[in-house]
Amino acid sequence: MKRQKKKQEMLRRQVRLGVAAAGICICIIAVVVIGIKQNGDLQERMPVSKTAVLKHSLISEIMPSELAYLESLSLTTAPYGAVSDLFYEGYSAQIGSDTPVITSDEVKSTNAILVDLDTGEVIAQKAAQEIVSPASMTKILTLLVAAEHVTDLDASFTMTQEMTDYAYVHKCSTAGFDVDETVTVRDLMYGTILPSGGEAALGLAVYVAGSQEAFVELMNEKLQELGLSGTAHFTNCIGLYDENHHCSLYDMAMILKAAAENDLCREVLSAHIYTTSQTEQHPDGIELSNWFLRKIEDKDTHGEVICAKTGFVDQSGCCGASYAISNSGKHYICVTGNAWSSWRCIYDHVAIYQEYTN
Repeated sequence: MKRQKKKQEMLRRQVRLGVAAAGICICIIAVVVIGIKQNGDLQERMPVSKTAVLKHSLISEIMPSELAYLESLSLTTAPYGAVSDLFYEGYSAQIGSDTPVITSDEVKSTNAILVDLDTGEVIAQKAAQEIVSPASMTKILTLLVAAEHVTDLDASFTMTQEMTDYAYVHKCSTAGFDVDETVTVRDLMYGTILPSGGEAALGLAVYVAGSQEAFVELMNEKLQELGLSGTAHFTNCIGLYDENHHCSLYDMAMILKAAAENDLCREVLSAHIYTTSQTEQHPDGIELSNWFLRKIEDKDTHGEVICAKTGFVDQSGCCGASYAISNSGKHYICVTGNAWSSWRCIYDHVAIYQEYTN
């Protein structure tokens, strides 16, 4: 009897030990799972892959305090997603062997160019010969072509579901216009540039030419007029990635130059904030912001950044084109490509202006 009780007691102990061990295992597994999930969440916020980091809209709001972490990642070593191996055939006339190469550790963008508009000289560059996907910098040309064809900025235009669906399906940023909302052509222009609205750009194209396809023909005619058609060719008015939608950084600098020389384009590209007209859908209008200009305005660029347009696609990272007037009154255009965030793009422009302008 005593032996039986002893066996039962031993059995109970073994069961208790087994339960405790199982509990410990479950806790360990839970910790591991939670750790993996948290690490996954962190990677969504600050991934170690350039492609991954650029996939999330959160990246556009990375704050300076987070840059130290991002800069510790090997993002700049990732291969640049150039459209092709083509190079700008006439580039030797613009970039010579004596053109300074941007080597500063402060400039993380893989590609960059700074042009002195007063002399036409390329002041500095970094892999600027590559043919790239211009992303939403494309909309600078969209604005320029529209500005040259529009005669009434107060003319009305009604948004269609096809336009808003197109922007949604292609995951474009939007101005916020609704289906059947009647806005002005001026609203479309500001909506195209400040928030980089895909539906606004498409509406502008349809208003001017009747269809995006017809408008793109006008865009490519403008590229030819500017002498850029040898390397620049666009297939859409928004900046969606396409193998045949490409240009060089120098091309984009010249597109921005032409836009800055157009009074209407310069007005739109230099606006920090704009409120659209009042509509039934938006009784108070929609407040639009050019976040590049608003974020760079308090930085020391040795002058003032007057106009700017950013862009992003996986194939060319975060990119930006800006026009600035230095403290000495000189005029410059800076274009960068393949930064890992919009904040990084801004700081790269600041660093380039600080080092090469006066």
